[in-house]
Amino acid sequence: MILRIVQMTLRPECLEDFGKMFEERKSTIKGFRGCRHLELWQGANDPNVFFTYSHWESEADLDHYRFSEFFKETWTITKAMFAQKAQAWSVEQRVVV
Repeated sequence: MILRIVQMTLRPECLEDFGKMFEERKSTIKGFRGCRHLELWQGANDPNVFFTYSHWESEADLDHYRFSEFFKETWTITKAMFAQKAQAWSVEQRVVV
């Protein structure tokens, strides 16, 4: 299982448009092969900071999404709203006993 976390800092005037766009597109993202979970988080101390948190069955499934035309279109729209460059992490869940 791959956990994907993407941090985005948006321009204040874009918050409403970003929220609408995410709501419109989230079901399509969740419908991609291997996507098991998707959440959108907003910074508690900075409302311009958002995180997407998603679970993917495999790196191949995540890549299938990341290289899709749907992602390219979505990312182009989202990048236009950025106040700063986004950061992203792919991690694997580990159980420590």
